Amino acid sequence: MPRGASPKREREYKKLETEFKKEHRYPGREEEVASRIVNKQRAEHGETKQSSGGGSKQSAKK
Repeated sequence: MPRGASPKREREYKKLETEFKKEHRYPGREEEVASRIVNKQRAEHGETKQSSGGGSKQSAKK
């Protein structure tokens, strides 16, 4: 986890990582995938210095 991540995000990361290992998902890449998920959430919630803005947010329909 990057410096400055909140304790909540640290717990979330550990939970995801252990869940992936337990379920044998993403073999050998558990840490990477958990980090990507948590970092994406941090960016979406404005918890990083520079939010990506991401393409995952849907624009308002007219």
